[in-house]
Amino acid sequence: MIDRHHNTLIMNLNFLGVAVAYGLLGMSLWLSVDVPLATKGYWGMGILLLTLSLINVVKYRFDMRFSDDRLRKIEDARNEKLLEDALKEEV
Repeated sequence: MIDRHHNTLIMNLNFLGVAVAYGLLGMSLWLSVDVPLATKGYWGMGILLLTLSLINVVKYRFDMRFSDDRLRKIEDARNEKLLEDALKEEV
């Protein structure tokens, strides 16, 4: 239960940090008068696409780790069953 609370706290801090970063970036793009609107849009699209890419990378790494953990649990259960069967045969 405590680990779950810490994870929620860390995730909320990360979301807050991302929101603040987007807010500051948007404000700097909005207030900069020397940069043309087309360039501001290009930068904005690049940042949004980079964010989507990072989310996908994290998701796929999480999925791979989850799959590896599941395979490891299946192999552990199979090995335990084989060991149990071998011990029953000896008796």
